Amino acid sequence: MTDNNLARAYWVQEPGKGQIVATQLVDPGPDEVMVKALFSGISRGSESLVFMGNVPPSEYQTMRAPFQEGNFPGPVKYGYANVGRVEKGPSELLGQIVFCLYPHQDRYVVPIQSVLSVPPNVPQARAVLAANMETAINGLWDAPVMIGANIIVVGGGVIGCLVAFLASQIPGTHVMLVDTDTCKAKIANALGIEFAEPGAAIGVGDLVIHATGSSEGLKTALGLAGAEATVLELSWFGNREVSVPLGEAFHSKRLRLQSSQVGMVGVAQRTRWTSRRRLSLALDLLSDDVLDNLISGQSEFETLPATMQRLAATAKGELCHRIVYPDVANNKLGLGESA
Repeated sequence: MTDNNLARAYWVQEPGKGQIVATQLVDPGPDEVMVKALFSGISRGSESLVFMGNVPPSEYQTMRAPFQEGNFPGPVKYGYANVGRVEKGPSELLGQIVFCLYPHQDRYVVPIQSVLSVPPNVPQARAVLAANMETAINGLWDAPVMIGANIIVVGGGVIGCLVAFLASQIPGTHVMLVDTDTCKAKIANALGIEFAEPGAAIGVGDLVIHATGSSEGLKTALGLAGAEATVLELSWFGNREVSVPLGEAFHSKRLRLQSSQVGMVGVAQRTRWTSRRRLSLALDLLSDDVLDNLISGQSEFETLPATMQRLAATAKGELCHRIVYPDVANNKLGLGESA
């Protein structure tokens, strides 16, 4: 082992406190690669829950990330949106830019089957959205969108925006994004989607997708659903109790409340698709430049402990926050550019 095998990783040491920790890697075996990170993305919903220690014990196993180390509530190394360059491995992979469902770490060794090449038409900096896009795809497999459907998405976070973006590509659909944050109107406009605040949202949804992570958002979603419509729940509330208004017109409208979770391939495709194939599709769908609007900020890897504290405390207006690693930071890469 050499100094080139030294690595640094971000760990949640205990709820509300993170730290960058040094580790030593072993050279990759014949079926492995060593990747040097360029970017990673903070999946704010799940990572904030992990950071604050709000993963319920009943879900410790379900919530494990593919390359998680440690256990909830901490110390734990958690994350799943890492883009890097292969620096050790088979000759045909050397130098390739790859995506891996790996935590925030500047260098790591994984099986070859755990990395996917970033398509040449997808900027490396944007590829951190792949895991979020995969979640959005899976949601629309769990509650398929019909041609011509009226789709209402409640919650303009990264997942809500990606679901709205995908749904708007289906012929004849009308998509509305609903959020309490009026700053999201600019994002919706860039995506070519109508925007409304909850009190001003008018419509009868054939499919209503909820992604706010709040009881009030779910109440809004149920209220916007048409008769016999589906309300797809994409939020994950951790250990928080949620008040669900199942009175009023819930039964008379015969509404269907459908959960979705990316850990299993959506039911409509489960017999034919693997998780790897689904993730490959997610990367392919990141080619549209408009999706750079979902990157709301970036900071350097060294500042990640402070960045997570800030995002967990005051995340208003944040979408995907991108982490930049030294090779990129030293070149002063700008937002939305590729390395």
